[in-house]
Amino acid sequence: MSLPDLNLLITLDVLLQEGSVAGAARRLRLSPSAMSRALARLRETTGDPLLVRAGRGLVPTPRAMVLREQVGQLVHDATTALRPAETIQLQHLERSFTLRAREGFVENFGADLITRVAREAPGVRLCFVPKLDKDSGPLRDGTVDLETGVVGESEGPEVRTQALFRDRFVAVVRKGHALAQGEVTPARYAAGQHIGVARHGQHTDHDKGQIDEALQAVGLARAITTTVGGFASALALAKASDLIATVPERHTGNLRAGMHSFALPMAVPAFTVSLLWHPRMQADPAHRWLRACVREVCGDGLAS
Repeated sequence: MSLPDLNLLITLDVLLQEGSVAGAARRLRLSPSAMSRALARLRETTGDPLLVRAGRGLVPTPRAMVLREQVGQLVHDATTALRPAETIQLQHLERSFTLRAREGFVENFGADLITRVAREAPGVRLCFVPKLDKDSGPLRDGTVDLETGVVGESEGPEVRTQALFRDRFVAVVRKGHALAQGEVTPARYAAGQHIGVARHGQHTDHDKGQIDEALQAVGLARAITTTVGGFASALALAKASDLIATVPERHTGNLRAGMHSFALPMAVPAFTVSLLWHPRMQADPAHRWLRACVREVCGDGLAS
């Protein structure tokens, strides 16, 4: 079945409003002859004369009078659907967003982010889920709306990213630990008993590779006494023992409260934590607002 020319709806709407071929032609910036041809097509398509002459003017047929309101609403709905999204009314927004992040994000930024969101949009609910891997599938399938992390090769090429803040690794020990006193040299740091942090029970992760490479560059190596799955577990062990936890500084600010933190004594590159989302959410006004909230709470002014 062939579809009718939907552009005729706009022409019909204007014709029925104006009740005049000449008036409709002016509004649509067409010549009177072009508008007359359009009216002829409408008559053929609808099987009704629509506008008939009465004296020196035109009057609508009963079918045209029925169509006037219906066509007007159709044109309004179509033009509204094709306009750019309007500014949302945050006070009336009812929506849930799922954010995925590594351990430490909720503990460090969660309360401030919830407060910031609730101030403008009390009907918005945030759901935080752990980031156990770098698979971009949850962003692609819509089970996750937004996530944070270090951008790597495993992210899908279509994923949008924006730099959020710079971070670096620091070493953390309990108060009263030997490394809490005096200068910490690479040799003193390497000689301690260390906690490895690895997702999925792996024995290597982002932190371990960079730190061990930096130690190897100065002819040293550290001994990993135990491996845990997250920063909180590593810090809990370090707080109750002589073990050393090496964790991202800004990401674990609140988790490190009451402990002694110090800069690593060898050169380990800083890294950028970014926001990640799927392109289909790029222009969504509510999602755009949420991204701005996260940048306000967590960001340090980095450009995208």
